[in-house]
Amino acid sequence: MTSPQHITHWIAGRPWAGTAERRGDVYDPATGQVSGQVDLAAADVVDQAVGAALDAFGQWRHASVAKRTSVLFAFRELLNAHREDLAAIIVSEHGKVHSDALGEIARGLEVVEYACGIPHLLKGGFTEQASTGIDVYSLRQPLGPVAVISPFNFPAMVPMWFFPLAIAAGNTVVVKPSEKDPSAANFLAALWREAGLPDGVFNVVHGDKPAVDRLLEHPDIKAVSFVGSTPIARYVYETATRHGKRVQALGGAKNHMLVLPDADLDLAADAAVNAGYGAAGERCMAVSVLVAVDPVGDDLVERIRQRIAGLTVGPGSAPDSQMGPLVTGVHRDKVSSYLDAGVADGAELAVDGRKHPLSDAAADSGFWLGPTLFDRVRPGMSVYDDEIFGPVLSVVRVPTYDEGLALINANPYGNGTALFTNDGGAARRFQHEVEVGMVGINVPIPVPVAYYSFGGWKSSLFGDTHAYGEDGVRFFTRGKAVTQRWLDPSHGGINLGFPTHS
Repeated sequence: MTSPQHITHWIAGRPWAGTAERRGDVYDPATGQVSGQVDLAAADVVDQAVGAALDAFGQWRHASVAKRTSVLFAFRELLNAHREDLAAIIVSEHGKVHSDALGEIARGLEVVEYACGIPHLLKGGFTEQASTGIDVYSLRQPLGPVAVISPFNFPAMVPMWFFPLAIAAGNTVVVKPSEKDPSAANFLAALWREAGLPDGVFNVVHGDKPAVDRLLEHPDIKAVSFVGSTPIARYVYETATRHGKRVQALGGAKNHMLVLPDADLDLAADAAVNAGYGAAGERCMAVSVLVAVDPVGDDLVERIRQRIAGLTVGPGSAPDSQMGPLVTGVHRDKVSSYLDAGVADGAELAVDGRKHPLSDAAADSGFWLGPTLFDRVRPGMSVYDDEIFGPVLSVVRVPTYDEGLALINANPYGNGTALFTNDGGAARRFQHEVEVGMVGINVPIPVPVAYYSFGGWKSSLFGDTHAYGEDGVRFFTRGKAVTQRWLDPSHGGINLGFPTHS
């Protein structure tokens, strides 16, 4: 048995050389064994990382847009070349299957590619002769050191929602990944260094609440991007704004998928299984509630039940695995507790994930829970009200579209939703009336492409801007308007060479 890997911080372009006062265990979810130990940062270590980011900001903010873009393109090529290596790290620490890890990287890569267009994204406006002899123009400038606090479920993609645009715009970054699966962030840091990013522009500190609190309070951190549960998102937002920071804090979700009687039920059943059980349900965009409009409830439940029976649950590294384990034993036990709670509340346990067979490659000590299906769920039951964040799908039955819509709009979360129908008029009405930030029409996981923006409504988002896209550019920059008048013409001298950028 190999000794656990030591995982430490990445500060000023290299691994931290200090000795941590505290460490946390990192597990291989497929075996339940400790695979690593991660240093947990105290406040002084966070200060070192922020100090490195502040020192690097003076140089990086003055780097030309052409220089920044060249580094971004180099990072893009390195990330693409090493995606298999990064996927293996994600599988080993998070537990998701290999194809899902590659998909996560691909979606993060989209944001990197969008950030490569930063010369266009930072263009301002210009008005000539706004007044006699006076021109007015606008520009956008970086903020300074910024913090990214990311969750365990997407250790590569979620940080990449934020740091490519932050860096492209001229900011420096301190990433605080989840201590449950910390190694992906260090791998990305090494790629940045190889791409030519100056030391200190991208830093990683590992830790738990003390590290988070120091980032939220640190006077040199100008903005905070966060993804996690709603209670913590609210805490991050309130704490960081109280300390004068710009904040985008993305919280939890309870995503509903409304299925109308005219929908293609095979398509809907496939979508419910894919979106409900992919990544073992550990997605903020997972479908956790299927709202079946009468009379399709019985048919849908049976089709989903049949599909669940054929799912292969096993280690993420096994080629035939379709669903892996949950990230930790504690989380698995919490999710599993909802099965008894749902039955106690009167829901029908149509498929018990505790009884789902595991593949031959699965170790008995892994953090396993198979796909679970509840039927005849109602608001007020814990399986409906809570964000379970596991492979638990609840079916709610309603008599009409209007009641299904009202159910969705009454929910305190507003992250993602989907409608399955062949009626264009119903689809148009739904996307207009539903009070949710991201809407799919016959698309179960409506995560926007990188040139739009990701974010929900209501208790799923705290702050004024969504992630990436145009909102991301605005979040990581400040606008400035310049009014100018020149009384005498200037002459730049003679240079017959072809103009170049540097």
